[in-house]
Amino acid sequence: MKLSRMFAAVAMAAMACGVVAPAALAAEPVKIGVYLPLTGQNAFGGQLELNGVKLAQKAKPTVLGRTVELVVVDNKSDKVEAANAVKRLVERDNVSAYIGTYGSSLAMAGGEVGEKAGVPGVGTSCTNPLVTQGKKYYFRSCFIDPYQGAAAAAYAFKNMGMKKAAILMDVANDYSVGLCAFFKRSYKKLGGEIVADLKYSSGDQDFTAQLTEIITKKPDVVWMPAYFAEGAIIMKQARELGGTFTMMGADAMDNPDTLKIGGKAVEGFLHTTFPYDVAMPNMSDAAKAFTAEWQAAYPGQDPNVNSALGYVTYMLIMDAIERAGSDDPEAITKALAETKNFATPLGSLSINATHDAELPVGIIQYKDGKRAYIGEAIAN
Repeated sequence: MKLSRMFAAVAMAAMACGVVAPAALAAEPVKIGVYLPLTGQNAFGGQLELNGVKLAQKAKPTVLGRTVELVVVDNKSDKVEAANAVKRLVERDNVSAYIGTYGSSLAMAGGEVGEKAGVPGVGTSCTNPLVTQGKKYYFRSCFIDPYQGAAAAAYAFKNMGMKKAAILMDVANDYSVGLCAFFKRSYKKLGGEIVADLKYSSGDQDFTAQLTEIITKKPDVVWMPAYFAEGAIIMKQARELGGTFTMMGADAMDNPDTLKIGGKAVEGFLHTTFPYDVAMPNMSDAAKAFTAEWQAAYPGQDPNVNSALGYVTYMLIMDAIERAGSDDPEAITKALAETKNFATPLGSLSINATHDAELPVGIIQYKDGKRAYIGEAIAN
């Protein structure tokens, strides 16, 4: 039995016997775990998401009249550490639910542990469909890669009129492998031609061979769903080799360091993202409120989609606890599965039958050394 429920049972028994239970028992906090990559390859995104979670807790520090306590564990951008982090949260810290994580591979590792323990988790930016596949207790507040990949393909083919595409895939990364598969399937279905399909591995620094071959195939667009550091290096090397094609990536490129590392080579680059940007037109009331809260808490630092996803994920769990009227993991799980039309900075969010969030896909383009939110893409 979780400690908080055990204390509640003791308190009820004491009252039944005419004994006044200590106030400390009644005020036992609701524990919410957080496992994110705070060190390692994905630390930048993980830290932004943690800042979003903390901002949400500041905005909503209590639920059901009890204080919310965050238990934060660094998964170190490592699959084994991710599994260990969730094991600690559910077995030692007795959390009612947990948040995380950035990175699909990390989420798959951690989610298996939470599933066996029967404790609900909500992923932040883990977009591979396998994260929630077959899971009762794992959810996510982001869209999934099949939809993101299909939306990117549709935008390239239909909105930009690009008929020939090359693929550059990180074979060591589940996120990249999945997105490339979904992009290819949708692009070919629309009538596009894949002229090159090349690979690399996480940590590579020299992409000359792959880019040289891609240049000979003369694609209109190169689809490269990389993490921001490698993606920026790929763009620099592509331009140094004389590549003039448009380059396109996915949400993991939505990072301020993309422009810092890539410099002028990033000009014209497009990537899919979640539908929030600090300078987006027609911002919703929920997005305006989040932006104002962030800027007050972190002056001089603009929020990005990772910040917003951390914020949304915390609020999603709080909403489920309130609707359930309990911090019992089974009750929270049921309420999460029933989430419909929940207003967030990312737009109206519903959880579907596969425990995935239904959200639009935004498009960012880099122009004149700046990133600009240029609209939304629709998967076909």
